[in-house]
Amino acid sequence: MLPINSVILYETSQGKIYYRILYYYKDIIYLIDIYGNSMPITVSETFIQSGLNDGTIHVLENEPYMIIKDEEAIPPKHKVIRDKAYNAIKDIVTIEPDIYIAGERAKLVREYVYNVHEATVMRYLKRFWQRGMHKNSLLPDYHNCGGKQGNKEKNNTFVITPETIKIFNTALNRFYYNSSRKTLTLTYELMIKEYFSENGVVNDAIPTLRQFRYWFNKERSIKKEVSTRQSPKQYELQHRGLTGSSTEEAFGPGTIFQIDATVGDVYLVSQYNRNWIIGRPVIYTVMDVFSRCVVGINISLEGPSWIGASIALINAASDKVSFCRKYGIEIGNDEWNYCSNLPEAIIADRGELEGENIESLISAFGIKILNTSPYRGDMKGIIERYFNTINQHTKPFMPGAIKSQYRERGEQDYRLSATLDLRQFTQIIIKCVLYHNNHHYLSNYTRSEDMIADGVEPIPKLIWEWGIANRTGRLRTVDEDLLKLNLLPRDKATVTQHGIKFKGMLFGSKTSLKERWFEKARNNGSWKVDISYDPRDMSFIYIKYEDGRKFDKCFLLEHQSRYKEKSIEEVTYLMEYEKVQAKASKKAELQNKIDLLNDIEEIIEQAKEETKNEVEEGISKKRRIQNIRDNRIFEKQQERKQNIIEIRPEEPNIVVEEKAYGNTEQNLVELLLKAQKEGKDRAGFDT
Repeated sequence: MLPINSVILYETSQGKIYYRILYYYKDIIYLIDIYGNSMPITVSETFIQSGLNDGTIHVLENEPYMIIKDEEAIPPKHKVIRDKAYNAIKDIVTIEPDIYIAGERAKLVREYVYNVHEATVMRYLKRFWQRGMHKNSLLPDYHNCGGKQGNKEKNNTFVITPETIKIFNTALNRFYYNSSRKTLTLTYELMIKEYFSENGVVNDAIPTLRQFRYWFNKERSIKKEVSTRQSPKQYELQHRGLTGSSTEEAFGPGTIFQIDATVGDVYLVSQYNRNWIIGRPVIYTVMDVFSRCVVGINISLEGPSWIGASIALINAASDKVSFCRKYGIEIGNDEWNYCSNLPEAIIADRGELEGENIESLISAFGIKILNTSPYRGDMKGIIERYFNTINQHTKPFMPGAIKSQYRERGEQDYRLSATLDLRQFTQIIIKCVLYHNNHHYLSNYTRSEDMIADGVEPIPKLIWEWGIANRTGRLRTVDEDLLKLNLLPRDKATVTQHGIKFKGMLFGSKTSLKERWFEKARNNGSWKVDISYDPRDMSFIYIKYEDGRKFDKCFLLEHQSRYKEKSIEEVTYLMEYEKVQAKASKKAELQNKIDLLNDIEEIIEQAKEETKNEVEEGISKKRRIQNIRDNRIFEKQQERKQNIIEIRPEEPNIVVEEKAYGNTEQNLVELLLKAQKEGKDRAGFDT
């Protein structure tokens, strides 16, 4: 069964047709032509399976309409158009399968939609289904229309230039976006006074209030306006978009994923140096509420926060075979890889998935966020029981585990027993997940009548497989790279002459090398770039392009390889440790440097004393410098004698037998020995 929201290519004799899967109802599948002008159609599941088998139907890997945009990057005017369309259809798109049936759809529109023409509602529905069934699918396509509009001059009105826009923004930040709550008209008047007047006299050429109001509305940020003029809390309470409710039950796999975090009851050591104890890890777990399958995890030192939660969500929609292989664990597709999708809704504690961070996820992927409330404690208990199970399986065997809150007098500190590093602890958690999903018997799981009739054992994997086959799966297919770009933590890096610098590390990329960024930074100065990164592995960072679909992958430079496959926490710990070491060694280095200066001064004083004693009194300056060349030659010869390089310095033991050769022979030997001595003298050797 293909996931809902998948796009398939159907090849016919008339051409190619691209369909999006909207809904499953028994063995019927509702589809819509994503480029056509028709409403949803129905086909049988057998038809799709036959097409996949004979090659006439293919599943597209890339989402044609998925464009990731930050919520704040969307112009306010486009948000108004999007929200108007979404509000018109939000109450009827969830009434499935009636909304896909022509006669029932017309009844729903007349019953639930007011003050919007029926044809307009049908256009909204078609666009919503064709472009991915999420809120941002209703954004207008103005970016595809025409070219850039210039600043027009009409009826001799003031021409708006880039310099004028800068003044507008400065005036708004100075007078409007603050707690004084000045009106827009008063802000305009203060702007004219400060920037378009001389000596209290208004200039002849000034922008009109209408022009100022136009640019204000064009660039308006409701979030910034409410947060600065009232308070950030006021925006979160009364002005941000609603993220759903907490009343929906899990009907099948992918209906609801629950995410939660807990701090592991064990102390870890660093991968850099096992003498360093780095504290306790944080375990993030994503669980399917229907089947109790663990579909995603994240083990890090990052405290409960959006960063840790987002990485766990990415893992839930990622390939598990490659993830396990990264940690040296080989698995088959049927062991964990049956889930690599996003759900219809996510439920979590308040905090991690509440606030500004989650808005892009809701709008871009159409995911509902159901933050826990007092009456949903039963849902939170599901994953908390899983955490208790992990502790039961692992804590008794792990060195460095917390034994009790207080130690007895004389008892060894359990933290000193820490042995596992972050990678090894992650391997243990992966093994626990594989056991839980494939073998753990859920004794407290309440099976439905049809599950009992089919003989389904309460094991998470078996429940998942049964739910996919017999219940309406609500899993959503997403592009893994786009999901990562949208959810990974964001920050700014600096392009320098040495590389792309981020958190003290240096990176490079194909684009930076091809376009000579580092050469430009050296000659023209550095600049900032927006990046995304995975804090679990700092081997790479990613520069996202403006179109929201492409990115530039940056790699660690070769001399930065010590940071490869290390988490951001471990990199930061190493850098801080080196700073402490450098600071501690400064005093010793200063003392050694002072000793060096004392030695140099002592040598110089000795040289001055010797020179004073040996230089002849009354010798002229001219005489001292006139024989520098000859003096240098003599000194060089003496230096050669002192620094002679001889392979065997010992003298050979030569025994000369004395024979009577007469006076002539003896004189000849003495002559040869004398000539040998003179030859050595000429060659500069010491006899």
